[in-house]
Amino acid sequence: MEPDEAVMSRRRALFFFLVVATTAFAIALMVATLSSGGFDLLDAVLTLCFALTLPWTVIGFWNAVVGFALMRRHRDPAAAVCPLEADPPNAVTAKTAILSCIRNEDADRVVRHLDRMIQGLQQSGYGQAFEIFVLSDSTWSECIEAEEAGIRRLRERWSPHMSIRYRRRPDNPGFKAGNIQDFMTRRGDDFDFALVLDADSLMAPETILRMVGIMQRNPRLGILQSLVVGLPSTSAFARIFQFGMRLGMRSYSLGSAWWQGDSGPYWGHNALLRVEPFRAYCRLDPLPGRPPLGGWILSHDQVEAVLMRRAGYAVRVLPLERGSWEENPPTLVEFVRRDLRWCQGNLQYLRLLGTPGLRPIGRVQLVLAILMFIGSPAWVLFMTLAALQIGRVPESGPMFDPVLGWLLFALIMTMVFAPKLATLGSLLLSRQGRADFGGGPRLLAGAFGEILFSTLLAPVMALAHSLFMGGLLFGKAIVWSPQRRDTYRLKLTQALRRLWPQTLFGLAALLWLISTDAAGAVFLSPFIFGALLAVPIAVLTAWPALGAWLARIGLWRIPEEVDPPALIQSLGLPLVGRKRASVPASDQVAADSIGVD
Repeated sequence: MEPDEAVMSRRRALFFFLVVATTAFAIALMVATLSSGGFDLLDAVLTLCFALTLPWTVIGFWNAVVGFALMRRHRDPAAAVCPLEADPPNAVTAKTAILSCIRNEDADRVVRHLDRMIQGLQQSGYGQAFEIFVLSDSTWSECIEAEEAGIRRLRERWSPHMSIRYRRRPDNPGFKAGNIQDFMTRRGDDFDFALVLDADSLMAPETILRMVGIMQRNPRLGILQSLVVGLPSTSAFARIFQFGMRLGMRSYSLGSAWWQGDSGPYWGHNALLRVEPFRAYCRLDPLPGRPPLGGWILSHDQVEAVLMRRAGYAVRVLPLERGSWEENPPTLVEFVRRDLRWCQGNLQYLRLLGTPGLRPIGRVQLVLAILMFIGSPAWVLFMTLAALQIGRVPESGPMFDPVLGWLLFALIMTMVFAPKLATLGSLLLSRQGRADFGGGPRLLAGAFGEILFSTLLAPVMALAHSLFMGGLLFGKAIVWSPQRRDTYRLKLTQALRRLWPQTLFGLAALLWLISTDAAGAVFLSPFIFGALLAVPIAVLTAWPALGAWLARIGLWRIPEEVDPPALIQSLGLPLVGRKRASVPASDQVAADSIGVD
């Protein structure tokens, strides 16, 4: 049963209290740690920087605690936090448009994924309820030609059974959000729902039908977002990253859904939209002022979610880790580039905080999206000032209390890794959970290896965010360009061109601490070595031979490799596991005939 507003208000009040109390305790502990030799202006700045890094860390910790409790208490924790009933597939009457939004992407990948989804929907017997729209903003002639050829192949195979339409805009005002709104304006009257996909999106037919059934049964549901997990990959970087995401996702998403309820997030793809309210209430106009913070909004999804809630419609996340996939960046350089686009888009929310009529939780979500990136320069400044502080010659006793310092360090590390540790604990307590990730020993080895990797990756990303935000002050903006999704070998020169600032920062910090013989450098060592090793990490994790070897030995396995669904296996991806689903020969021959494998 859906919790009423009073229950949700109590949950949010409790969660707010826990977050504020934990943040206050951590700040007080920092002040006490720094007060050992007196508390001066530098200590005050350190404390302020520390406070700015806390919100996401503390929220992640309490999401993990709540999520772990839900996993241990309920046999079906997803249903406990998202109690939405669905109409059965045989009751699907709504008309749904499947929107594949692309811009200068690999057309073969788009066609391959659409082909599999069309095939699954047709085999389910409900394909007549769907139409495919490939909405292109492409500007490169070779991409446009490939898109047109790919759509012709799809039509040749499926046109007797499902309508497949292709529309390319000559320019792209509003980027992806403008592309979708353009469709809503032109064709929205013909459809009840729209399923939004990215170029790399793949969804199982049963997941699509379930989401449509939920949307039919719940008329005040405006956006239903599925959890999106990574497809199997032979990129070492992607394997480690998506394993870590999978590890932290379960407890974090359950915990956040518990207190967010009907005010959940929207991530812009692999999500079902109710067309009428989305068209009426979620249109985004250009922001006042000049780019990079003015103009069209890059990170449109969270804004559309809070606008949908302002209109009185629910936004829900379906916290199930199956049936909805994407492809993760294959290298650290690609990952940085993707993150910087989000960074610029989230900082544009500064101009939206005063939007009339937003619900309080909506404003909180926009603030948190901003703090997600503002915390990076605060952390870099904190680490820089801490290194300077540690290296100073003390004039009146120690600069900080080592006992309290270690206690604070342990507290922060616990909170940072709580989502992954909570999910890991729940998986280890379940025979099926261990089997899904290749067994207990492999799960443990992968978890602790990923924690080490993410510890080294964090300063690389924090420095990238900080430098980028510094550039925004002088009008520098991200260039909208397609992502590289295939595994490729990253040259040393390519890595240096992107990551030399991190290397220089790490080297300077290391030399400074060595010259001062500072024993307290142990607190800073993960940050320093992560920055210093940015280039070797990028090159090594992009090495195709390493990724292929990791796939063969099954390190950082995900459940889709251990027991791959037929849909995943039909893609021809490299899989390592104890069971393999069979793919009917007729399906494989038909797919091969349009050249999508």
